[in-house]
Amino acid sequence: MQLREFRNEPLSDFRGNPEHARRMKAALEEVKQELGRQYDLVIGGERIKTEEKLCSFDPSEKSQVVGAFSKATPELADRAIRTADEAFKSWSRTPAETRVQLLLDTTKILRERKYYFAGWMVYEVGKTWAEADAAVAEAIDFCEFYSREMLRLAEPQPLTPVPGEKNYLRYIPLGVGVVIPPWNFPLAILAGLTSASIVAGNTVVLKPSSDSPTIGYKFFEALEKAGLPDGVVNFLPGPGSSVGDALVTHPRTRYVAFTGSKEVGLRINELAAKHVPGQIWVKRVIAEMGGKDSIVVDSETDLDAAAEGVAVSAFGFQGQKCSACSRAIVVEKVYDAFLEKLKQRVERI
Repeated sequence: MQLREFRNEPLSDFRGNPEHARRMKAALEEVKQELGRQYDLVIGGERIKTEEKLCSFDPSEKSQVVGAFSKATPELADRAIRTADEAFKSWSRTPAETRVQLLLDTTKILRERKYYFAGWMVYEVGKTWAEADAAVAEAIDFCEFYSREMLRLAEPQPLTPVPGEKNYLRYIPLGVGVVIPPWNFPLAILAGLTSASIVAGNTVVLKPSSDSPTIGYKFFEALEKAGLPDGVVNFLPGPGSSVGDALVTHPRTRYVAFTGSKEVGLRINELAAKHVPGQIWVKRVIAEMGGKDSIVVDSETDLDAAAEGVAVSAFGFQGQKCSACSRAIVVEKVYDAFLEKLKQRVERI
């Protein structure tokens, strides 16, 4: 399988391209007609209804239900892990090219329905058009990039030759991964953690954020449409305090991929580190818990551009993202001038 060199997905130009704006408006109207729908959780391809529901709301209009979801229980979490563990037996032995093709077909769906997916993020988490569009582009980039990485990793790996020996290096999948993405990037990070897992031959129990499960379900639907075998990804919305803990502590959970708050990430790390009966490995935890992002402003910088960049980074999407600039490190010579320009720019928000 030969793929062209990786290139980032282009962003839409809503101000300069009337067609982009027209398509976004049409997508928002389409999404609006679907608001308030009820969704099942999915284990092994089976749609399961529960009496207790979990609802997500439009943050700009809290009375508007975006989606109502059957809420999982610890018992269903156990079932989901065991279903994924069974699916792992065949999926882990599926040729890498087949797994890559699934991701490429999913990417095609995301690209064709780009504004539809963006529209859901406008309604469910309050993203602006540009932020939502960029998030879909990032999801596409993840799928495209991981496809290429899997093809590279599936090839014979180089080793230092040793006289008299025949040595081989081969990457193998781990097992069942629990994917727990954040609410503020409910498509990009969710798609990245999930696609990386399954293209490598692992199976997944996906627990979306309780604030943004609908866009996660839409991505799951895209995977299904692309030909996802039953049980490879299982969709399990539910509270972290019960369902999340049950998934993390399950003896057949092989690793946890998490993005979110420091408090939750540290709890996941603590729970996963404790050995439980029936567990035969050390669980791995990938936890992205944000950071303190800085922008350095030099004395030779265009201060107008620097002030604009810092303001957009710090306050775009209300600053509710781990990539938001939280500190500016400014050379003393231009500090006062930069600070005045930044102050004026922020006051215009």
